[in-house]
Amino acid sequence: MLRTVADRLYENLWATLLRRIVTCVLAAVVGCGTYVLVSWLTVEARTCAEGVTESGGECVGVNGSGYSFGVAETAPVARRIAEENRRVEKRPHVTVAVMLPLQPDSRAERRQLRSELQGAFLAQYRANREPGKPLLRLVLANPGKDYARQGEVVPDLVRMSRSPRHNLRAVTGFNLSLDATRDAVRSLTDQQVPVLVARASADALANRESDDGTYDFKGLARIIPTNEQQAHALADFNGSRTDRQTVLVRDTRGDPYVRSLARAFQRLPEDGPPGPDDMTFTSEGVAEPGDVDNQFRPTVNTICNSGADTVYFAGRSTHLRLFLKRLAQEACVDRKFTVVSGSDAASLEYRMTREDWAELRDGSGKPRMTVQYAAPAHPDAWSTEVRRWQEKEKKRTGEKPSAEKAPRSLRDPLAELGRLREDIAAVQSSGEGMGPSRLSDSRTMLVHDGVYTAVEGIRGAKPTGRAAPSTEQVGRRWATMQAGNRVDGTSGRICLTKAGNPYDKPLAVVELKPGAKDARGTLGFVGLAWPTGERQPEDCVVRSSD
Repeated sequence: MLRTVADRLYENLWATLLRRIVTCVLAAVVGCGTYVLVSWLTVEARTCAEGVTESGGECVGVNGSGYSFGVAETAPVARRIAEENRRVEKRPHVTVAVMLPLQPDSRAERRQLRSELQGAFLAQYRANREPGKPLLRLVLANPGKDYARQGEVVPDLVRMSRSPRHNLRAVTGFNLSLDATRDAVRSLTDQQVPVLVARASADALANRESDDGTYDFKGLARIIPTNEQQAHALADFNGSRTDRQTVLVRDTRGDPYVRSLARAFQRLPEDGPPGPDDMTFTSEGVAEPGDVDNQFRPTVNTICNSGADTVYFAGRSTHLRLFLKRLAQEACVDRKFTVVSGSDAASLEYRMTREDWAELRDGSGKPRMTVQYAAPAHPDAWSTEVRRWQEKEKKRTGEKPSAEKAPRSLRDPLAELGRLREDIAAVQSSGEGMGPSRLSDSRTMLVHDGVYTAVEGIRGAKPTGRAAPSTEQVGRRWATMQAGNRVDGTSGRICLTKAGNPYDKPLAVVELKPGAKDARGTLGFVGLAWPTGERQPEDCVVRSSD
């Protein structure tokens, strides 16, 4: 009996102890599991998509699987890029990255971004349907607003350039001339990653021509003329003005685009007695209106009393819109000014409302002022210039020649633009399309030409028997892309100098046309302007500067 009681006590003791052990183990497991679960959820919360993580409230990184960085306007084209990437992933291919701020705030900026990504995709679409190899995989690289987080993205791109799986061979895009943009280009080229600038026009993002081959950015090319070249092209197009006729209005924020554009305007040759001093304003950012409108009140009053009739505007399109509205409202409305700006003015069309357009018309519906800028491209340029050439030849010879006899510097881009339009039609009629498209702001054309030039450079650099060239071979290839190795772009023929700059690439002089009553205005093509003052050589051979 005593043994039985002892046995029961013993069993109960072990049962209690076992229960406590199991309870402790389960608690530990649950606690550990909770920790793992919380950690996993934290990581997931910081991961926006494959290759993209949250940083400072933005999704920063590199992706080619269809992620649109939360921007609805670009979702269709991001999905088309992913679809094309899947088509080529198991075949010999290289990767090109398009680096642009991919989460813009305003509706106007999101529409601009859509145009740029459409251009990139259309170049990929075309390249992968041509006989050339390797095929193209496209990825989108988001450096954050104003390129501020480029330092988090550049290392990923460098790793991809050294990975046989990714085979990244060039980075293009670059649509804003900012100090952070320059830092990104510097960091990439210093690490032997070739860069091709498509849209940023600041002189600080270009190599200076050098006889000894020493350049600030080794492996850099660009397809858009610099601000200095744009200013000279506009001056040549319009003819000389006296100093007293002109006044410069410039932003003092320190933006490289603004700095170089102001410097280019200041260096334009002008005769006669001195005119009014520079007028300055200070903006808060590329797309921030701030109190700029209030700053323009005294500026415009001074201009009205200065005797000048031409305003050189060195600022962004956000602030140009406000300046034009203020100029139209002030007391000198009976005088007609010509306002001249740089290539960022191509964004003006997106920023103008119907009310804005109405303010730029007088009571009879006529424009209150002429607004002119040098666009890197315009869809009406080539057809218009070919017709003008035909009319000129008819006056000279008495017979109108066929368009096929026009100079190649006009015919080649016209043919390329025709192919681009065919590709747009094919893409829009298949699948879900790629979202509404328009060419008038030049963004689709320029980014298309940038990606396609990168592809041509990569294919031209590929050694025989190799699937792809090295990054160093691609970087060296830029300097050889002239004459028969040129790229016929929709924005003009791209003939690169040894420094990787476009040689005498034409610019489209564009005017803002307010249009009829209650109608939105347009950006109307006026004519072609050439940085050297003369038409690009027909053989596309870069001439000596001696």
